[in-house]
Amino acid sequence: MDLQSQIIQYLATGLTLGSIYAMVGLGFTIIYNATGIINLAQGEFVMFGGLIMVFFTTTLGLPMFVSFFITLALTTAIGMIYELLFIRHPSKKKAPMMTLLIITVAVSIFFRGIAMFIWGKDPYSLPHFSSAKPIIIGGAAILPQVFWILGLSLLAVILMNLFFNRTITGKAMSACSVNRVAASLVGIDASKMVLLSFALSATLGALAGASITPIALMEYDRGPMLALKGFCAAVLGGLGFGTGAVVAGFLLGLIESFTTGFISSGFKDATALIILILVLFIKPSGIFGSADVGKIKKI
Repeated sequence: MDLQSQIIQYLATGLTLGSIYAMVGLGFTIIYNATGIINLAQGEFVMFGGLIMVFFTTTLGLPMFVSFFITLALTTAIGMIYELLFIRHPSKKKAPMMTLLIITVAVSIFFRGIAMFIWGKDPYSLPHFSSAKPIIIGGAAILPQVFWILGLSLLAVILMNLFFNRTITGKAMSACSVNRVAASLVGIDASKMVLLSFALSATLGALAGASITPIALMEYDRGPMLALKGFCAAVLGGLGFGTGAVVAGFLLGLIESFTTGFISSGFKDATALIILILVLFIKPSGIFGSADVGKIKKI
């Protein structure tokens, strides 16, 4: 494979990875804006999205189209139950932010335990959404699933943007992220907005998990690394700034892909950590963030 073909191949891989990191990072941002919490169980939504899709498609034999929407619905329900059972009560009691952070870590471990009990430790795959025959572009072989992932990611970002900017509910969520007390005074139910933020984040995670599983496999312990890279994207883009998280997610995916291809695959997972450390040292507010982004908000 010549240099041009390699670059195209790495570019396609980077954009595919980046779209997943972007959706995970956007999920972090949505919950952070609504609550001030860094949800370290965000990666488990991706894991559930992939494994639940496997259950309905492979085990039960349902059509992929039907399984896809059932997966989104069930993972969204898991996100809502998560908020109702583990976040809402401590939040009402004005629990310290560190306590809430530890709760998200505990929930992440709990979700992984459930997944291991149900699906075991083996990795699972899914049939491709369309053809599994690679498309040759510039000498590089690109799977059609890559275009599904990019298309679904782009659609999710557009819909999230329309939701927050064009709907009353979305604007209400944005108001709560700016000032929950003031939002409550004008009749906005902040608790419902927080519940909705977890639902939307879980939906994004499920979308990422279901779309990536046909080409990357999915297993019970995939969540923590995806959460780390999604968090890196959120911080790099400016924690609390959704567009920044999306752009940074794609940037992170491209850097990881080219680093793996031209330097060593040993740096694949280390790339996100190195970038995160550099950003925290050089510009803690992120590329697109303002100076006050790093301040922890209170519930």
